[in-house]
Amino acid sequence: MYLNNLFLNPFKNKNMSNLHKTISKTFIVALLLLLTQFSTQAQTTQPKWWFGLSAAANATFFDGTTQRLNSSLIVPTAFHKGKGIRPFGSFLIEYRPTAVWGMSLNLGYDGRGGQFDDVVAPCDCPATLKTNTSYLTIEPSLRLSPGGGNFYLFAGPRIGLNMQKDFNYTQLRQPNTDAEFSEMKKTIISGQVGMGYDIPVSSANSTTKFVISPFVSYHPYFGQDVRNIESWSMSTVRAGLAFKLGKGKRIVKEQVAAPMVVAPEVGFAVRAPKEIVVTRMVSETLPLLNYVFFDEGSTEVPSRYVLLSKTDAGAFKEVQLENAQSANSTQRSARQLNVYYNVLNILGDRLRSNPGASIVLSGASLRGPAEGKELAAAVKTYLTEVFGIQDSRITINGRKKPMIPSEQPGAQRELDLLRAGDRRVDIQSTSTELMSEVGGGMMKPVQINATQGDALDSHVVFNVAKADQVLKSYTIDLTDQNGQVQHYGPYTKNQESISGKTVLGNNASGDYKVVMLGTTKDGGSVRKESTVRLQTQSEQLESGMRYSILFNFNKTTTVATYQQFLTNVVVPLIADGSTVIIHGHTDIIGTEAYNSKLSQQRANEAQKIIANGLAKAGKTNVKFETRGFGEDTASSPFDNNRPEERFYNRTVIIDINSVK
Repeated sequence: MYLNNLFLNPFKNKNMSNLHKTISKTFIVALLLLLTQFSTQAQTTQPKWWFGLSAAANATFFDGTTQRLNSSLIVPTAFHKGKGIRPFGSFLIEYRPTAVWGMSLNLGYDGRGGQFDDVVAPCDCPATLKTNTSYLTIEPSLRLSPGGGNFYLFAGPRIGLNMQKDFNYTQLRQPNTDAEFSEMKKTIISGQVGMGYDIPVSSANSTTKFVISPFVSYHPYFGQDVRNIESWSMSTVRAGLAFKLGKGKRIVKEQVAAPMVVAPEVGFAVRAPKEIVVTRMVSETLPLLNYVFFDEGSTEVPSRYVLLSKTDAGAFKEVQLENAQSANSTQRSARQLNVYYNVLNILGDRLRSNPGASIVLSGASLRGPAEGKELAAAVKTYLTEVFGIQDSRITINGRKKPMIPSEQPGAQRELDLLRAGDRRVDIQSTSTELMSEVGGGMMKPVQINATQGDALDSHVVFNVAKADQVLKSYTIDLTDQNGQVQHYGPYTKNQESISGKTVLGNNASGDYKVVMLGTTKDGGSVRKESTVRLQTQSEQLESGMRYSILFNFNKTTTVATYQQFLTNVVVPLIADGSTVIIHGHTDIIGTEAYNSKLSQQRANEAQKIIANGLAKAGKTNVKFETRGFGEDTASSPFDNNRPEERFYNRTVIIDINSVK
């Protein structure tokens, strides 16, 4: 009760106010030390034995009753509470066998004096009582450093041997009394608990260690009854500094021999061309993102978007984008991006063809709604000035974040990529001629017709494992059964290929000895041999259809959203005997393991919906090839350099193949 009142009520005089401030500052410093850590790359051990001195201030609080001062003086009015600040000093020894725990011992002078609160004698005479009580103190403690750091806790008993017991009593209208208390306990056994922090002062590489340790401790009233009579007891808060010196040892580092570096073995393998080269005629339904992404620091439509002149815009028709040039299936889908980069021209053509349709352009920028509106205005200006769309048909607004943001609350990783996807203009409309329900409001998809083929199917492929690490260059020699040698190279990559037709020439077939001769980076040589048989290839034509479904970041759109589309649009186009290839992909944002699981889950869900639709339609002779590739950049449909590429990589691709 008394301690609570002490800290809640103001002190009655200037000295007590200073005491309050001192204690408060001490506790604040102690708390700050709890949060502070010093780290050094020491090349010496920490001492086990430490020796030093400590100095502190004891803030002592009196409680109980004091009236019989000695055998010859009983004051008329009892004293109950008091307080005071007295010095503390000690010699100290610490033993720390480990960085976590240890022991310490303080031997020193312990001042516990102070002044009792003034009272008034029955004669209406103010009276005061002061004391300079002090002890020779012996304080053994257990020391604990959580985590082995500089911060430590300590606790243990205190043994006080009384040294001084004098007092000064004054009362108005009578002489002052200077004497000694009687019935003072010669020995007091109590306890203490505290905390401190070792601040290294010496160099981390010095074997002589010197630290300064601010500390604070609390000595409760338990066991601190001062006298054999009455009930005077003390509680003390001590705050001060300890100066410690110890001797460590220099750490002798073992000399570890450098491991022998062995050059990795060069592998060599040859793959013959496929006997049948498959060419696919693919009709692809491409979802069209209703987003225009803007570069940081610019409010102009980026140059990667196809921006037409007024003359070219007048002749532009969306149907022109249907027939794309041939593309290798081993390359990124440049034809899809070419279609997407025409998104403003497609939008302009659709608005021009549907005069009753209108749109809302919502620009988003982390710099604020004002800049977001500037982005939207840039898109509007292009549509009105180049395609001649009426101003009243286009509404613009600005936001800090788009309605479906990529950056989620609390996100801390890959923020640059997330925010690049949120700096954009969203195209919105209620017109079904412009927009599609598929994907939660994306623009109506575009149909693309393309021829696909894998160029490596008709090539001899040479895999030289670790060539880029070991070899400066290498060559390939092919020798046929007649001893004719064809020389190719030099090469440096791990994989190279040569057209099978080039090697065969006018021959229908041939058996070849293949020799790889390499020069290592340190001037050595490597020779590897293999064989390969080549023959004239036959061609097989397949027709197919491709559908893609896209997902917003962080699963805000799920496969279930596409159930109607997959069931009503995709399933009727799958004939008996067809092969349905379903591949799931993600962008590179997030962990590799999570993305792999997510892409597989989406691909499996798509297969389940299609399989259920086929079963209801009575189609059972359909083969599925379903796989989730995650963020695998070697298999992803697009690169991940730009936000639109990452958005298109959040996809499940469905190929429907049938042999003609």
